[in-house]
Formats: sequence, structure tokens, C-alpha cells
Amino acid sequence: MNPRITTLRVPGTTLTGNPLGDPAEREVPVYLPPSYDGKKRFGVIYLLSGFASTGRSFMNYSFGHRSVPESAEQLIADGRMKECLIVMPDCMTSYGGSQYVDSPATGRYETYLVNELIPFIDNSLQTLPAGEHRAIAGKSSGGFGALRLAMKYPHCFSAASCHSGDMHFELCYKPGFPAAARILEKHKGDISAFYRAYTSSPKPARNDFPLLELLAMAAAYSPDTLKHAPENMRLPFDPYTCEINITVWKEWLTFDPLVMIEEKAYQEALSSLKLLYLDCGSYDEYNLAFAHRLFSRKASGYGIAHHYEEFPDSHSDTSYRYDTSLPLLSAAIAL
Repeated sequence: MNPRITTLRVPGTTLTGNPLGDPAEREVPVYLPPSYDGKKRFGVIYLLSGFASTGRSFMNYSFGHRSVPESAEQLIADGRMKECLIVMPDCMTSYGGSQYVDSPATGRYETYLVNELIPFIDNSLQTLPAGEHRAIAGKSSGGFGALRLAMKYPHCFSAASCHSGDMHFELCYKPGFPAAARILEKHKGDISAFYRAYTSSPKPARNDFPLLELLAMAAAYSPDTLKHAPENMRLPFDPYTCEINITVWKEWLTFDPLVMIEEKAYQEALSSLKLLYLDCGSYDEYNLAFAHRLFSRKASGYGIAHHYEEFPDSHSDTSYRYDTSLPLLSAAIAL
């Protein structure tokens, strides 16, 4: 089974001149369903990749596992999934990811996705160009991005799925601060020294990854416009004592879906969705099962229709869960 993929070059005007000097033009792979003939129009699922990944990661071959396009092709052949396009954006940065937000430290990736990529896809392919025929989904950082963008842009999306998405920052991010502080201490507290060592190494130490991940989150949630990359962010803790910087931490929390859901506008946005699907592994290493349970409880309390599932697995290698969400999303956006 060979799914049909077309790769579009999106100019990325929104990303031109970004602070990290990352490419503005991006290659965006798109899965085309079997009956796509350039005439019939289809709904679109925007599938957001996790941290340190791009849309191309959804097409990677892995022994014993199907790629996402292969899964979609099989699901359609089995009659379990409606035909639709699947767009796999590239919102990568030199820090490992953008969290799909606008930040003066990385670039305007939220604006790029909503105001540039979506119109570009609608103008380039045979889509049903209306929010009611558009869905957004993702896992981990991609799940966070999908849920947050669905809350902020209900006119753009009518369905959303969040797989193990970042939320409840108190549980998913704070426990990693001491490890990141210890790594930074090895570089005498110098972020630039760490970044140079990490990016110049032919094989960066896996144990150093938590600090790179933290820097990416800080660049997204607490940018520092007075400094230049790679120090153009404010850490949410004191690197020496690991004491929380309350001012910076409060900035982070404004991005937390568990905080966002307390606002009436976001409650109304989620309530307007035809489908809101969330799932998480019960053994998630980032404590996200607890976070998703709480989000589900809050959503129920606000009368937001949704479906939440847990499955017996951890955070990694769970792309098979798209076999559950893609059929639901495709049905929600079909004609």
C-alpha cells in the first residue's frame, strides 16, 4: 500500500527574518486520499508533530509500525475512515520546536499556521475551504498546539484531537527543572556555551536534551527581547538554586490549557467543536495522564462535550493512537 503524498513549498512570508535565522520557506507534505483527482473537494486534518520533529516525521518508516499516511490509507480501505487530506506542517526551530506560538524569540509560528499555511493549502489543493471542514490534531507539543489553536481559532477548526498534549505545567514541566539546572551548571550557567556544545556535537549527549527542551519552552513562553539568540529567553527558575521565578512562571501559565479553559471565550470555543478528543498513556513520564484527567474533569464541569481515553502505555512511540482519532476527525469534517 503506497499512499499518495504531495509536498508543497510554502513561502513562509510570516517567518521571514525570524530571530533564529531559520528557513522561511518550508516543505509541507500532504497526504492525498485515494479518490483525490483535483476536482472533488475534501476536508483537511492539520496534523502537528511533537517536539524535535516536523511534518516529515509522520512519514518515517519504522519496522513493525505503519507511517501515519499508511495508517490513513488502510483505515480508508477498511471503511473506518472518511477520505480527507492530511497536512503535516513544519514549524521546527533551531531550539527544537516552536510550540506553535508567536514569540519574538523564535518567530510567528501561530500566525504562520493559521493565516498563511491554511490559505496556501486552500488555494493549492481541492479542499473544502471552511472551518467546518477542517480539523487539527497532534501529540505531545503537537497535541498542546492543536488544543490551544482550537481554543483560540474556533472559526478555523471544527474538530480537534490532543494526544498526550502538554498541560498542567506544574506537573509536566516543573519536575524537569532540577535536571536542566544541573546540565546548565556543567557549562558554568552559560546558555550560549551549552548551546554551542550541543549543536556542534556530531552526537549530542542524550542526557543534555532536557536543557535544550527547556530553552525551547522558555523561548516560546517567556522570550527576552533584550537579548540575542541563544539567550533570548528568561528561565522560570534560578539556575543556581532552582527557586521558581514567580513573574516568569506566571507568563508560562498563560499558555497552559488548564489555565486557558477557565476563560469563558475558550470554553465557548471548545463547546463549538463538533468533536473534541483527548487521550494519554496511563504511564506517561511527564505526568500527563493526571493533567488530562483534570482537563477532562474541568471540561465536563463547564459542559464541554468531549471524549477522553487512557491506554496502557507511556509517552513515546504511541502514533498508533492516530488509528483511533483519525476516523473520528474525518467523520466530523466530512460533507
